Amino acid sequence: MKLGIENIPHHWIEEIVNLAGERIVVVDREGVVLYINSAYCEFLGTTVENAIGRPVQDVIENSRMHIVAKTGQEELASLQPINGSEMIANRYPLIINGELVGAVGTVMFRNPEDWLSYKNKIQHLVEELNYYKTKAERNSKSKYYFSHLVGDSPSFTAVRKLAERVSSSQSAVLLLGESGTGKELFASAIHNNSTRASFPFVPINCASIPEHLLESELFGYDEGAFTGAKKGGKKGHFQLANRGTIFLDEIGDMPLAMQSKLLRVLQEREFLPVGGQKSIAVDVRIIAATHRNLEKMVEEGTFRQDLYYRLNVIKIEIPPLRDRNGDVELIAINLLEKLGRKFYRKGIKLSAEVVERLNQHKWQGNIRELENVLERSINVLDGKIIELAHLPLYLRDQETVNIPVKIDERESVNVADIPVQPLKETLAQVEKKAILNALSAANGNKQEAAKLLEIGKTRFYEKCKLYNIH
Repeated sequence: MKLGIENIPHHWIEEIVNLAGERIVVVDREGVVLYINSAYCEFLGTTVENAIGRPVQDVIENSRMHIVAKTGQEELASLQPINGSEMIANRYPLIINGELVGAVGTVMFRNPEDWLSYKNKIQHLVEELNYYKTKAERNSKSKYYFSHLVGDSPSFTAVRKLAERVSSSQSAVLLLGESGTGKELFASAIHNNSTRASFPFVPINCASIPEHLLESELFGYDEGAFTGAKKGGKKGHFQLANRGTIFLDEIGDMPLAMQSKLLRVLQEREFLPVGGQKSIAVDVRIIAATHRNLEKMVEEGTFRQDLYYRLNVIKIEIPPLRDRNGDVELIAINLLEKLGRKFYRKGIKLSAEVVERLNQHKWQGNIRELENVLERSINVLDGKIIELAHLPLYLRDQETVNIPVKIDERESVNVADIPVQPLKETLAQVEKKAILNALSAANGNKQEAAKLLEIGKTRFYEKCKLYNIH
């Protein structure tokens, strides 16, 4: 009796493939479909007879099989949108006797429901991966000093002097300011000018860590604390920051349960790891930051009053860029030097017209918005002088008109400061302003802001990402 696959009838093999949950397609060097199983055809809404002999891109939406058949380069675990669902595709070059003759492709999941089930199972892993990725990117950045805090305006100079004066203290610092004003920059400068400068500076964005991970990230865990815990346990950020500074950004987004545990660390100077039996003593200086109104949150019961007073020992309010008269040009020049190094474009200057236009703008996104504008300009720049034509459309033309723009049936917004430009740009600016106004009314609470605008939370977050609103 022969050994191997020859013992299995051909029609058995095809049924085995279908039962395995794989959709399979085979193409030749030209990308023409030679074989496709019935499971794949059923999902695509076609038949094997209609698919065979046709170009694969005419049969399968967003297919790259014809490309793999040409290049011989495999593509594994690629996301492929098909029929409104994101499927996982694997594409392999088919090499017979050393010759590239075509390609084989498989797509996982029988239906969108299977994909949704799989997605829900791995959601926590995806959140954890994104958090660690963000943390790694943040930790790779250089530290900042007071010399990096650029500006000569009276409002900014006073704040910088106050930060320098208190940097040698051991007391907690609360940094207040809008998104993009440079709160982490201030925190790093305070640390590097303190007696703790030779010890760690550990920045944490409380809003970016998934709630179910926050406690273990801050305080670590002991071995066996939960399923998947590392052997030997893991140190938390507080332990890593011992004798140094821990920067708690977006402290206003910390859940109430975690606020209680943070308060204990501030009071007792010790913490208990997740699953631990013994408290660990720690010596850290706390610098917290938020763009939200903590006093109002205390009144509403969403932020602990006792924690607020523990953090608010030294309060530093960083002014928005629009209130820093004369600083825009200085900051822009400093940012151009940094961006020049990033893009290997030295000696880039601003024309007089561009400087005037930058000074006229209100900079709702503060320094982060200014940096984005300059980076965009460098990307479309041929020479070394940034002119008006290199700026985004919404900054190019300052001719304004008084147009009341309806946001909903209850209110309207005056867009007198919006320049004459394509309608798409005008509507985008009005939409961004509406989002910023809603966030201001909701004290930075995105869910509340979404309710005020009467749109879904997911759509609201997508809009914030589109307009670089943090």
